Amino acid sequence: MHELTWGLPVILYLFLAGLGAGAVTVSGSVLLRKGGFGSSRFAIARCGALIGPLPVMLGTFLIVFELGQPFRALNLFKLINLSPMNIGSWLLGAFIFLSLLYALTFLPPSAGPGDRLRGVRRALAWICVPVGISVAIYTGIMLGAMPARPFWNSPILAGLFLLSALSTGVASIILAGVFFRRNHRDPAVRDDYDNSSYLLTASDALLIGGELIIIFLFLMFAQLTIGDVRYAVNVILPGGNLAPAFWGLVIVIGLVIPLVVEIVLIVPKLLYGRRFVSIPAIEVAIPTAIIIGGFALRYIIVVAGQITAPAAL
Repeated sequence: MHELTWGLPVILYLFLAGLGAGAVTVSGSVLLRKGGFGSSRFAIARCGALIGPLPVMLGTFLIVFELGQPFRALNLFKLINLSPMNIGSWLLGAFIFLSLLYALTFLPPSAGPGDRLRGVRRALAWICVPVGISVAIYTGIMLGAMPARPFWNSPILAGLFLLSALSTGVASIILAGVFFRRNHRDPAVRDDYDNSSYLLTASDALLIGGELIIIFLFLMFAQLTIGDVRYAVNVILPGGNLAPAFWGLVIVIGLVIPLVVEIVLIVPKLLYGRRFVSIPAIEVAIPTAIIIGGFALRYIIVVAGQITAPAAL
């Protein structure tokens, strides 16, 4: 029986920090993009900006209180060094502060593409995008910096967590759009909404494809090595304790099904120039599946790293 030192609070922190960082990164990227999203660009950016800070703040709250002595976490800010925990603490603090300022620029009733806060909003977007990417990558680096856990000790995790964070960020924006942007009677606004949904769906398909490639490389790298790493990865391969959850929740539900559905949706417009029509049920079901898969990915990786120790021990 393996004792899990890192439980649900740490898993939720990794998931929520990734989702929030991904949402803000996508928001800033869309806002700074000059074409493609039309008049929906501001609405998409607003969704991501308002969603982003909340999960990161909640995840940080969970990880701080998981330490058992919350106020001791403040010691991480007293020194500046190159340790993963210290760098991560400063990144999280900077992200929360900057993303809150960024979100505030979207809150005034008069907020719009050409309002008086436009310059401040764009400046913050330029800063939030790299900081958001750094936070998303950090959640993987934090695990990869532990050589005593061979399942985690791979630089590939950082790239996997980054793509997963961006994908769950896009999924959260699509979900928010269903409830706050979709219902509009003006045909021109509806067409603009469908066009922006197409671009978000196409972007998410690319991100999911990247995730599958990275997972494949992660598994192949482990199988081509000998010793601790290969032994550790067996826990998610067929016959392993976590294999049903990994292949069922992460691969099938969280990645393959969403990718297939998204490809079916975007191919008619991508190849034949046909009009893309968003379907409400799919806009809810697919992002929900992606978010479930993103959480399951982090759950399985955190648990797998703890129930597999170096073979020599």
